[in-house]
Amino acid sequence: MRFAIIGAGSIGGWIGARLLHSGQEVALVARGAHLVAMRENGLRVTGPKDDLLVHPLCVSDPAEIGPVDVVIISLKAHQLPPFALKIPPLLGPDTLVVSAMNGLPWWYFQRHGGPLDGLRLEALDPAGNIERVIAPERIIGCEVLPSAEIVEPGVIRHISGNTLPLGEPDGSLSPRIQALAEVFTAAGFKSPVSSHIRKDIWIKLMGNVAFNPISTLTRATLVEMAEHPQVKEVVRQIMEEVIALCARLGMDIDISPERRIEGARKVGAHKTSMLQDLEAGKPLELECMVGAVLELGKHLDISMPHTQALYALTHLLVNRADPKTMAA
Repeated sequence: MRFAIIGAGSIGGWIGARLLHSGQEVALVARGAHLVAMRENGLRVTGPKDDLLVHPLCVSDPAEIGPVDVVIISLKAHQLPPFALKIPPLLGPDTLVVSAMNGLPWWYFQRHGGPLDGLRLEALDPAGNIERVIAPERIIGCEVLPSAEIVEPGVIRHISGNTLPLGEPDGSLSPRIQALAEVFTAAGFKSPVSSHIRKDIWIKLMGNVAFNPISTLTRATLVEMAEHPQVKEVVRQIMEEVIALCARLGMDIDISPERRIEGARKVGAHKTSMLQDLEAGKPLELECMVGAVLELGKHLDISMPHTQALYALTHLLVNRADPKTMAA
């Protein structure tokens, strides 16, 4: 298959390097010093099970690539709406678009069924750019569970995790999702085909909604938050609000807050991605992880006071830290 990775940062670059090493054709879309370094020296990936140096095509403009079989979007959620209008040159008649991003995805209510079918959340796609460019039938969901970081331009360190579940939004076991999962598996990923990718996303998100903002406010690691009695209770209350929201959507989240918190504790002294972005002076993914959840809660008339309070405090922190860097 011919792949284009939009947002070849830590996760996108790691995925692209493994796919290229396994024999696929891969082009990376990146920017800045990272793009320059990859063009000049290639992309190096290090980690417990990685020691790769690959030399993919690296560009800043997707128009330099042309149509591909699969587009993998691994941008920060707030980067996609303004970038979406650059995606069409990558799209052929049968091109798949894999959403490998944090938070609630823009496509969540496309081909969803029920009273909210087609709902566009302003927090995710304010001007409708993504919806206009990427047709619903192209979309493949992906739950991103691994962690990685750019240690210097052109060098990515894979930290932990290897699982990237893939799923059709309608839950079907289509020939295309099976073929894509086989390619990912051959590249060294654990990529089971999920028949409930929306549920998988919520299970990850119920942790992100609580742990990411709290870590940003306190600078605490996952284990520190999970072991602090008062913070643990706040996390539990926020997760209960998310579970209530999912129930209104007709979805049973069959994992308790206690089990989800214990899973975070076992990860150890890991900084959340939102805390890492704050420390690096980058915009936070506050809207896709928390703002969009609250917007959906308003649509469904679900009271989420603990989540709302956490969102407001985190938004204020970002604005006071740098008025030019709004929480995106």
